[in-house]
Amino acid sequence: MVVVGAGLSGIGAGYRLQTECPGRSYVILEARDAIGGTWDLFRYPGVRSDSDMYTLGYSFRPWRESKSIAAGDTVLEYIRRTAERYRIEDKIRFRTKVVGADWSSEQGRWTVTVEQASEQGGVERRTMTCNFLYSCAGYYDYDSGYTPDFPGVEDYRGTVVHPQFWPRDLDYTGKRVVIIGSGATAITLLPSLARQAEHVTMLQRSPSWIVALPSRDKLGDRLRAALPPKVAHRIIRAKNVTMTVLVNQFCARRPAAARKMFIKLTQRAVRDEAMVREHFTPSYNPWEQRVCVAPDADFFRALRGGKADVVTEHIETFVPEGIRLKSGKVLEADVVVTATGLRLLAFGGIAPRVDGVEVPLGEQFVWRGAMVTGIPNFAVCIGYTNASWTLRGDLTSRLVCKVLNHMTERGYSSVVPVPDGTLRERPLLTLSSGYIQRSIQDFPRAGHRSPWRVRQNYILDAASTMRTDLDRTLRPTRREKTKVGSDG
Repeated sequence: MVVVGAGLSGIGAGYRLQTECPGRSYVILEARDAIGGTWDLFRYPGVRSDSDMYTLGYSFRPWRESKSIAAGDTVLEYIRRTAERYRIEDKIRFRTKVVGADWSSEQGRWTVTVEQASEQGGVERRTMTCNFLYSCAGYYDYDSGYTPDFPGVEDYRGTVVHPQFWPRDLDYTGKRVVIIGSGATAITLLPSLARQAEHVTMLQRSPSWIVALPSRDKLGDRLRAALPPKVAHRIIRAKNVTMTVLVNQFCARRPAAARKMFIKLTQRAVRDEAMVREHFTPSYNPWEQRVCVAPDADFFRALRGGKADVVTEHIETFVPEGIRLKSGKVLEADVVVTATGLRLLAFGGIAPRVDGVEVPLGEQFVWRGAMVTGIPNFAVCIGYTNASWTLRGDLTSRLVCKVLNHMTERGYSSVVPVPDGTLRERPLLTLSSGYIQRSIQDFPRAGHRSPWRVRQNYILDAASTMRTDLDRTLRPTRREKTKVGSDG
């Protein structure tokens, strides 16, 4: 078996395969030269988790650090330690990028084409075969971020930086910085840059919902002090999952009341009602797009401290000294940070082919948020958009293990999900965020009913996913001629 990606999802998949499918061999292919995925790639100042680590972390390895909203390097170390502890790192092939995947119905196997960096600095193309392919590469394009075509940017005399590719040697001490954007990255960057910069301005076209949360879980701290680590972890995790689901359900069912609640919380943090009306009251309802987190209200404290501000306007053009807005105002800047979003890339850029024909992903349906119609022996890890990614990521890995064991028990060498009736399509990712809407047509679709719905509710998914009747919608496409062994 081949797992693509050695980030949070891939390491979790390795653990589940070792513990729940011990007779099956596997390898993890990682395009970069380090464990961690997103957490190793993103190195911009202040990078941190935007979900609590009791749910973003693994259920099988309790989070033991002091902060539940954790710094990026702490999250990265947690992933590395997990891979080391369970010997998963021994299964990883670094600098091995998957560039093609071809399924043969006749052979009942995948031929995976990879590019490997050689010690001489070149790139060698090779192939390997496996009987099951599991993409844990997420849905972001790690090679390019999203930046609009800003007019006049070629005339700008300062430095333009995208957070996804933050230069290690960038010195912004005592400089004027403008951050373009209002998403989670911009909210994280502003208080971090304000500590050293002369002044930081966050320039947004429209506001985002921002909620201030404690970086430490005080109740969790008390539980950890009183109970054994694993017991405390389970209780804290259950508490946080329940709170997340309740808040999301409240926002979905009572959007007007949710708006009032979020505005009131923001007013408490900002202490300026006029500023909240102008800069922190979005046109959309809470959780129609992902809500940004400001741990310990650091974002709002930076604004109150006078070294940062927010401007809500549209850009007319870049000018040599900075950015001219449509109002005519010029924001002078030594550094402009384009926190304008990410690009989505289905299955980490893998374009699966079946018997020589590329599968049109936009025409397929996703079964249980994991497997895809028309593609045998293939699964993809897609986390939640309104909760910690790992919650559904781990459910998906456990489901994949259940499918693999089911195949062994039934003597199937390949299976594919098939709808049992007509499905009405739903988008795979339901948030209205621009980065999703720009690319969602390239992804498979969800259906209107189980097991084709892709819910954003971990409690319901946890209760139903592992009880799935695999014989109902998972069809064998090939049976083993001999007993299935440990070949991955």
